[in-house]
Amino acid sequence: MSYVNRVGDDVIGEPAVAARVGEYHDRVRWGPIIAGVLVALATQLILSSLFAAIGAGNVANSGAPRTIAPNVAGNVGLWSTIALLLSLFTGGWMTSHAAGPMNRNTALLNGAIFWATTLALSSWLLASGVSGAFGIAASNAGEAINQVQQSGTALPRNVPNVTAEQTRDIAAATSKGLWWFVIGSLLGLAVALMGSIAGVRSPRTNYHT
Repeated sequence: MSYVNRVGDDVIGEPAVAARVGEYHDRVRWGPIIAGVLVALATQLILSSLFAAIGAGNVANSGAPRTIAPNVAGNVGLWSTIALLLSLFTGGWMTSHAAGPMNRNTALLNGAIFWATTLALSSWLLASGVSGAFGIAASNAGEAINQVQQSGTALPRNVPNVTAEQTRDIAAATSKGLWWFVIGSLLGLAVALMGSIAGVRSPRTNYHT
C-alpha cells in the first residue's frame, strides 16, 4: 500500500504483508488402513494354514509320532510368530502403498493405527473363538495352562477352595501368557511400522523443458 504526502509530494511505500494460508487435510487414511487390516488377516490365515498343513504332514509321515509330540507345541509357536510378523509387514506395506504419496511421518502414523486396529480386531476374534493375527499369545497362554494341568494341579472351579500352591501356579501361567502377549504385540508394532515405511511412495516430480 502507498500514499502521497501532500505537503512535500513524497511517496512513501509500505511493504505488503502476505498472510500464510495453511491447507488442512486429514493425515489418517482409513481406506488404506482397512485394506491393510484385511490383507494382514488374509495373509495370517493363509500362512497359518500352510504351516499347519506342513506340520501335520510331518507328524503323519513320521514313524513314531508320539515321540515328537512334545516338540509340536514349540514348532507351532515358532511358525505362528513367523506368520504373524509376515502378515503385519504385508499389511503395513499395503496401508502405505495404497494411500498414495506421503512422507515417512504420515506413513508411521497410519502404520501405528493399522497395528492398533489389527490388535483390537484380533482380540475380538479371539474372544469370539476365532484365531486372529495375535493368536500366538492365546496359544502360549493355553500351553502354559495345560502344563499346569499336566503337572498334577487342576484348575479349581470354586475360588474358596484354591490352595496357595494352586494360586501360584495359576498366577505363573497367567503371567507367562500376558508377557508373551505384550512382547508379541510390541514386536508386531515394530514390524508393522517397518512395512509402512517400506511401502511409502514418493511424490512424482514433473520436469518441464
